[in-house]
Amino acid sequence: MTTLADRPIFVDTNILVYANILAYPLHQIAAERIQSLLDAVVEVWLSRQILREFIATVTRPQTYGNPQPIDVVVRRVQTFQAQFRLAEDNPQVTAQLLNLLQQFPTAGRQVHDANIVATMLTAGIDRLLTHNVKDFDRFSTLITVIPLEDF
Repeated sequence: MTTLADRPIFVDTNILVYANILAYPLHQIAAERIQSLLDAVVEVWLSRQILREFIATVTRPQTYGNPQPIDVVVRRVQTFQAQFRLAEDNPQVTAQLLNLLQQFPTAGRQVHDANIVATMLTAGIDRLLTHNVKDFDRFSTLITVIPLEDF
């Protein structure tokens, strides 16, 4: 039987954003999911791309909040770097991304999602926790997408 701790999991940007902005309707569930992973001693992964996306998201006006001050955001990112494993963006990720782009119809903003999958595959991670399940449907033969609410 597979348990949470058996395999690493990659966390999408939206989960970090929800977990860190109290006013988001999914704040509580996102925060609980991350904590349950940490409590289960799961190897939780992010990438430099996820960190950049988090910074870009929380420093601009949102439906559920004002931009966060940069000093707060910097401290949060430093905490993420200490708390989670970080996958680097390297030549192998780029090669994997180019392979994915040839295999799966992908264009525009979807390339960011393909790069997340490329990063995961390069790091040997096949599980993704996200709220944006449909964004990753095209990659369902390569990774397991775990919806935030179904975790």
